[in-house]
Amino acid sequence: MQEKLIILDFGSQTTQLIGRRVREMNTYCEIVPYNKYPSGDVGVKGVILSGSPFSVYDAGAFKAALSDFRGKVPVLGICYGAQLMAHDAGGTVAPAGTREYGRAHLQNIARSDELMQGIANGAQVWMSHGDTITALPQGFSVVASTKEVPNAAYRIAGEPTWGVQFHPEVFHTEDGPALLQNFIRICGCKQDWTPASFIATTVEALRQQLGSDRVALALSGGVDSSVAAALLNRAIGKNLTCIFVDNGLLRKNELEAVMKSYATMGLNVIGVDAKERFYASLKGVSEPEKKRKIIGKGFIDVFEEEARRLHGVTWLAQGTIYPDIIESLSITGATIKSHHNVGGLPEKMHLKVVEPLRLLFKDEVRRLGRELGLDEALIARHPFPGPGLGVRILGEVTPEKVRMLQEADHIFIEGLRSDGLYHKVWQAGAILLPVQSVGVMGDERTYENAIALRAVLSTDGMTADWAQLPYEFLARISNEIINKVKGVNRVVYDISSKPPATIEWE
Repeated sequence: MQEKLIILDFGSQTTQLIGRRVREMNTYCEIVPYNKYPSGDVGVKGVILSGSPFSVYDAGAFKAALSDFRGKVPVLGICYGAQLMAHDAGGTVAPAGTREYGRAHLQNIARSDELMQGIANGAQVWMSHGDTITALPQGFSVVASTKEVPNAAYRIAGEPTWGVQFHPEVFHTEDGPALLQNFIRICGCKQDWTPASFIATTVEALRQQLGSDRVALALSGGVDSSVAAALLNRAIGKNLTCIFVDNGLLRKNELEAVMKSYATMGLNVIGVDAKERFYASLKGVSEPEKKRKIIGKGFIDVFEEEARRLHGVTWLAQGTIYPDIIESLSITGATIKSHHNVGGLPEKMHLKVVEPLRLLFKDEVRRLGRELGLDEALIARHPFPGPGLGVRILGEVTPEKVRMLQEADHIFIEGLRSDGLYHKVWQAGAILLPVQSVGVMGDERTYENAIALRAVLSTDGMTADWAQLPYEFLARISNEIINKVKGVNRVVYDISSKPPATIEWE
């Protein structure tokens, strides 16, 4: 039986971060919607209530059946979660006199309290709320304060239940890891959930689930599908067939490089060259969303044709990871994004779905890949958009534009590698702009294309800042692109952050 912590998601932007922090402490946890607590799961060791964009007194505020778990397992309410428990028990939550965002410092810490062990007086914490608990209910006692927040943390008498109005999961809370570690210890978790243990249990579960059935998996060359393939290969061996579709929108020499990498893994891989098919379907199309849909449908059609040639395939394997699942759930009433791996293809193909990574975060997938012995070049690859260069060519996609962008992108990426900068940025790439500008090359006037370079720093892709690459590096790359890529006479560097911009341009 898998022991676990349950994180009830009330819509906070940092809910995933809570999960990642707990997982980093070798403790398995699952994030579920606020109203989906698994009451019958005997493996639950504790519950964490997340923050929320709502106020507890809003008419549409999310409420959970607290009696399902309070007093039965240890509970930690964070921000909204702390306010919800206080409000539910008859306490008072009201708008703060001044909105409490940013740094604060703990004081009046109850030294005897289990949750507060090792937390220093004066330790910095991160506040992010417009409400505050102005009066605690009977049986609630303060275990920490700040200058502006008297009830910064509390304990409920007679049960292992706490609430904190700050965010222990964020980097700026200095002793946040210690507080979460204290809670995990209170829950009695063994903290033995590691990549090696995940591999052992998952491989056995896959063998039980799949038996002697045949499985088809779509490889993209990215870390998620590669790790999923390695896990399935360990579980079912020759009954797994991987399909890699070259849609003509990959990076330069991608098909050859990826097939070479997979050959060392002992995988059964079919490479499909579908470039001309995709170019034909994209001819004359400039609207970004329409391009995405054409590329997505084209991939499904090619994959379906190849899968049908593999007689006896009854399962479709996908590299779906935990953020894909979470972001496809409607918590606040609006889906964050509809992910290509969550639904769609199996219904069309009448295949059952197996997703061995569906409960892992991206950084956990990378650790798993290293444990499985995958090539570091595969594990540490930058994220690459599903539609490929189709969303980095602004406007109509043509073979000539793909050639220009592939060459420029190759110079940029290889330059990052050679200068030791590749692993210092989250994601990088080149964008072909739908503009031409005047230039001078030699003694001749040119009127050619512009390339934008993009490199960002991030931890999860949800927010990102532009990477401050050395000027000397940018000057050299710009010069090399203009000299070597026919049709390009201008290079610019994108210094926009996300938000308000996005990482990709389309």
